Amino acid sequence: MSWRSDRRAPRRRRAPLLALLAPLALAACGDLPQPFRGRPGALGAQLAAPPALRIAVPSPTEALLAADSADLLAEALAEALRAAEIPAAATEPLPLDWRLRVEARREGGARAVVPRFALADADGTELGAVTGAPVPLRAWAEGDAEALRAAARAAAPGIAEIVVRVEAARKATDPAALAAGPPRLRLMPVRGAPGDGNTALTARMREFLAGRGFLVQDGADRAEFGVEGVVAMAPGASPAVQRVEVQWIVTRRDGQELGRVLQLNEVPRGSLDGLWGDVAYVVAQEASGGVRDVIRNAGGLPGPAPAASPASAAPQARPPADPPAPPRLR
Repeated sequence: MSWRSDRRAPRRRRAPLLALLAPLALAACGDLPQPFRGRPGALGAQLAAPPALRIAVPSPTEALLAADSADLLAEALAEALRAAEIPAAATEPLPLDWRLRVEARREGGARAVVPRFALADADGTELGAVTGAPVPLRAWAEGDAEALRAAARAAAPGIAEIVVRVEAARKATDPAALAAGPPRLRLMPVRGAPGDGNTALTARMREFLAGRGFLVQDGADRAEFGVEGVVAMAPGASPAVQRVEVQWIVTRRDGQELGRVLQLNEVPRGSLDGLWGDVAYVVAQEASGGVRDVIRNAGGLPGPAPAASPASAAPQARPPADPPAPPRLR
């Protein structure tokens, strides 16, 4: 039995048909603040167009702050970066997000706290850091809102300069990198599957996505899109079966979630606790087409959908030959 698939935008209702592609729902964005308007200076000119990336600012755990104060600082940093025309969000990073890590140490006879703001790319390589001005220990430890916001506002210009410097260096060494060649896609390792499902699904998905015209890579460097696979197991309609849900989440470098491909089925209980084998083949074969359609609807692939088989989209990277018929899944 074929796996039921639903290729949908975020928060869309589940659809029952295999070939149903939900409309792409892209949230409209308001205008970014423009603090350099009228007095741009050198940095303002370089940031005339926001960079094609997003900085994730997770709640810091090594900043000598309570949890609620750490959340406030993360929000303040994201807000200050957006005011500097750098896309940012107070959230855990997506596969292609850059990450801002905040640390703090006591100085001045333990009467002050000095924050450090380190920016890393999506692969975890540190790109640069900004050391903030000392903040009175009491204000920092008590999570004084104005003190935390002031520290965030003071750090934002230095972080923006790091972004400008890194982007300029990359463009100078490879100015046509994003315009040439097939779309680059970062495939994250599948998670949540029993047995060897995580490894098998990741390997098969890599093969099929390559066959559909993508340059699939492990790292984030120059990748335009990210794909995450998440498997969830739940009780089925009877004690003899399990419900399997596989979600493929498609994101863009700027942090926008483009859509999801959802696959559902019921299998004999425990049948996926070992080798996935042909099941992984069938799941990846169907899901890769959904991922391709989501990215095409977002403008990431040129031309209409190909009428030929996936292998014809990229002759140099063909999907594997069809395996023997998989076991029938009820």
